[in-house]
Amino acid sequence: MKPYFSIVIPLYNKEAHIKATLDSVFNQSFKDFEAIIVNDGSTDRSLDIVSTFKDKRIQIINKKNEGASKTRNFGIGKAKGKFIALLDGDDLWNSGFLQTIFDAIMNFPDESVFTTAIAHKYKNEIVPVKYYPRPKKDTSLLDYFSHSLSHSILSGSSIVFNRTILETTGLFDPAIKSGQDTDFWIRIGINYQIVFINKVLVYYVYNPNSLSNTTFNSKSKPRFDKYKSEEKHNKKLKGFLDKNRFSLAILSKVHNDIDSFNFFKNELEIKNLKLKRRILLNCPRLVLILLLQIKSIKGRKLYYKRL
Repeated sequence: MKPYFSIVIPLYNKEAHIKATLDSVFNQSFKDFEAIIVNDGSTDRSLDIVSTFKDKRIQIINKKNEGASKTRNFGIGKAKGKFIALLDGDDLWNSGFLQTIFDAIMNFPDESVFTTAIAHKYKNEIVPVKYYPRPKKDTSLLDYFSHSLSHSILSGSSIVFNRTILETTGLFDPAIKSGQDTDFWIRIGINYQIVFINKVLVYYVYNPNSLSNTTFNSKSKPRFDKYKSEEKHNKKLKGFLDKNRFSLAILSKVHNDIDSFNFFKNELEIKNLKLKRRILLNCPRLVLILLLQIKSIKGRKLYYKRL
């Protein structure tokens, strides 16, 4: 009998976190799932730790190191469930996460993409993400682009989707080293509304050594040029892309990549940026570096677009 949910967990050198992540999976109150762990050529003790879990719902697959996109795509290809839940190997679920998603699926039977609010978990504190505009209802049907202006309402550990959407969206783009999540969310947002549950049930565990926190080469990020046709007719998409282009322009300038800075600056419409961001876009590189150093004092995850 096929499981209701297939949980796909990419694993690469997460020995400090993977046990807690899997504990949060197998402590779920909703039990009808399979957990597919794709070991992407880990060189630490991650595989040894995963192997201590003897639950019959777990499937461990080993492959050579190929990166996050190919690893997730491989796991999705092995999934048997109607609904696929993604979870990174260092994040955590509240024990009621899957049950809450299941209830939302029952209440919104015509929808295909579901998610919950998340919080960032640091060593000494938990910080709920601030979404803007903040949904007022416990559960809302939202447009991805207009509700991801300050923080994406989709994340790699909170999204659950009907596998049939892949016929429309395709899979993660393996050509993108960092930021492949955003690229996938864009394709989802163009085609589907999001059922957003306004309750923190997922915890992003801040890891300063993770890919997203150590990859600063803008050439490894999405270019967004494949959405030029859609953004001409979708103002919400255009606004969302321009805010991300601003982020990547700032990243490029900070790391002295002038070609990429000019590319992203020229692709965006300045009118889509608030005055503060327009000023920052024209700030000298050293000023931007100083501002980022000040912002990093708290030891929290940095988002260039929210300088």
